[in-house]
Amino acid sequence: MEELDIDSIDKLFGDIPEKIRIKGLGIPPGKSEIDVEREISDTLKKNRSFNDMPSFLGGGIQPHYVPPAVRHIVSRSEFYTSYTPYQPEFSQGMLQSVFEYQSVICELTGMDAANISMYDFATSLGEAARMAKRINKKDTFLIPENISWEKKSVLKNYVRNAGMRIKEIPYGENGKVNLFAIGDAGDVAGIYLENPNFFGIIEDRIDEIREIKEKTDGLIVMGVDPLLLAIVKPPSEYGADIVIGDGWMGNPMNFGGSRLGIFSCRKEYIRQMPGRIIGATTDRDGKRAFCMTMQTREQHIRRKKATSNICSNEALCAIAFVAYISLLGRNGLRSLAATNVKNARYAAEELSSIGFEIPFGMTFFNEFVAIPPVNAGELNNSLLSKNMHGALLLGNHFPELKNALLYGITEMHSRETINKMVEVTGKIVEGKYV
Repeated sequence: MEELDIDSIDKLFGDIPEKIRIKGLGIPPGKSEIDVEREISDTLKKNRSFNDMPSFLGGGIQPHYVPPAVRHIVSRSEFYTSYTPYQPEFSQGMLQSVFEYQSVICELTGMDAANISMYDFATSLGEAARMAKRINKKDTFLIPENISWEKKSVLKNYVRNAGMRIKEIPYGENGKVNLFAIGDAGDVAGIYLENPNFFGIIEDRIDEIREIKEKTDGLIVMGVDPLLLAIVKPPSEYGADIVIGDGWMGNPMNFGGSRLGIFSCRKEYIRQMPGRIIGATTDRDGKRAFCMTMQTREQHIRRKKATSNICSNEALCAIAFVAYISLLGRNGLRSLAATNVKNARYAAEELSSIGFEIPFGMTFFNEFVAIPPVNAGELNNSLLSKNMHGALLLGNHFPELKNALLYGITEMHSRETINKMVEVTGKIVEGKYV
């Protein structure tokens, strides 16, 4: 204020009309550091973790074990920064870490190239749709009817001003998308498929998907759970051109984020891929070095040549992802994926034994649809009163499924936890709990 030659805060805001000014923000008086810590600690005690209140919600972020070594690695000051330090003259370690992340994604998906990540799964889908249009100059993007409503919402925002149409493909009685409903339409920019799909079902129709691709001449965009890729054939075997996914590995639930969006593609489409790519090279002395190889965003190239306006990525989450993969290794990932399948099928069998219907069969990964013999909403409310989160109600978004629930089971759900849930559920079904 001295530099501005004013002596009060009111003069500083003098250009703001009096009638729209407020008389303060109602901020309480200052407190000592120890008092602030005590208040925050008391507030945090109101939270309940997965260990205090097990959750069986499917269709979203699920609990997974994160080895402490991952947290140690991402907490190092070299990585724990507020911005992506990509200047090659002093960030070779960061560039190498992201290069390793890209390499892991390519190995898992079978694709030729991966970018350094998007914000999340849904934004990866939006970018993939626009990329498909840029490649084959067509306007229709097909998606399964049964993907999450959040993804649909983000996708529609991404294509709103791109001259694209989103068409939904219905799913059949087996819970899988009805590939025959696609036909041989000629205006298809891309076909989005998921493995596993939103109902948790594993997609095994490799030949059929390749045939659909040939008929429509559209790009196959496949959304994946990276853990499933440890035990099934990679999307490249399905004829996928672009592979996206949720990079949850190494990142805890964090009340819904942050996570990262996986994005990879075939080599011939690399110049249409959004985001940035780190490449390996040699310096003038012949030593191995890393550099920014492609960055087709508006800040770096002419606007009309830009593939996206995305200006950042989830570098810290990507490093957590690659640290997690490195710690588990190939066999560790396979073992973890197998544990997820085993636990989920055990839970489904136990629920089936107390009267639940499993409408889409048992070919699922770690999520499955089950229909209880009682009202699903009331069942969830009763479970909450017993300190448990039930499964996701599907009827609100898929009315045809009415009373169905989507369960999510991972390695964090021990036999003891599942047995307790089934025991309490059984008593609710029998009317012993209200």
